[in-house]
Amino acid sequence: MSDSPKFEVIDRRKYKAEEEEREAAQTPAPAAVPAPEPVKEEPRVGPKLVTESSREDALGGDELETELPPAPTAEETREQKFAYDASAQRLEDLVRAQNPAVGPQPAVTFDHLVNQFYVSAMIQMGAGTQEGQRPRVDILGARQTIDLMGVLAEKTRGNLTEAEDRTLQTVLYEVRMAFLELTNMISLQSMQPPAPPPPGKR
Repeated sequence: MSDSPKFEVIDRRKYKAEEEEREAAQTPAPAAVPAPEPVKEEPRVGPKLVTESSREDALGGDELETELPPAPTAEETREQKFAYDASAQRLEDLVRAQNPAVGPQPAVTFDHLVNQFYVSAMIQMGAGTQEGQRPRVDILGARQTIDLMGVLAEKTRGNLTEAEDRTLQTVLYEVRMAFLELTNMISLQSMQPPAPPPPGKR
C-alpha cells in the first residue's frame, strides 16, 4: 500500500447550475413592477429667459392682443391738471417761505426739455468730469438719450416754432458729433496692441 493520500475531485459547477435551474422553476415569476412616476420638478426661483413663444404660451396667445386701458376722460384730465397745478403752487409757496429771496420759478418750456436731453447725453459721454478724476462713460446710455432726441425731432416735425426747431436740430447735431468722436476713440483704443509690461517685472 502506498502512503500517499487519496482524494477525489468533484466538479461542483454542474451541480450549482442544476440547483439554479431548479430554483428558477420553483419560484413564481415576480409581479410586474409599475414604472416609477416622473419626478415633478419644483419651479425654480429666479430670472429666466423669456422668448416670444414662451410669452405666448404663458399668456395663452389671445391675451397678447388685449387692448390698452381706456384713456382718461377730458373731465378727469382737467381735474387732475387743476390738482397738479394747485399742489405745485403750494410747493413753490413753501420754498419761497423758507427762502424769501428766491423768486418765482420760470415756466417750463420746450427749450428746457431739449436742454435736459443735451445735458444728460453729455454727462453720459463723460463731460463735466472734475479735473484729476477719470471720466465715467455710459456710451449705451448716451446712445439711447440721443435716439430719444431723434424720436422727439421726428414726432414734433412741423409742430414747432422756427426757433424751437433750430434749437433741437443744433443740439441733436452736437450730441451726435460728440458721440461719433467718442466711439472713434474707443474703436482706436481697442485696435491698439496691449502695452508691454514694465522692465524687470515678469
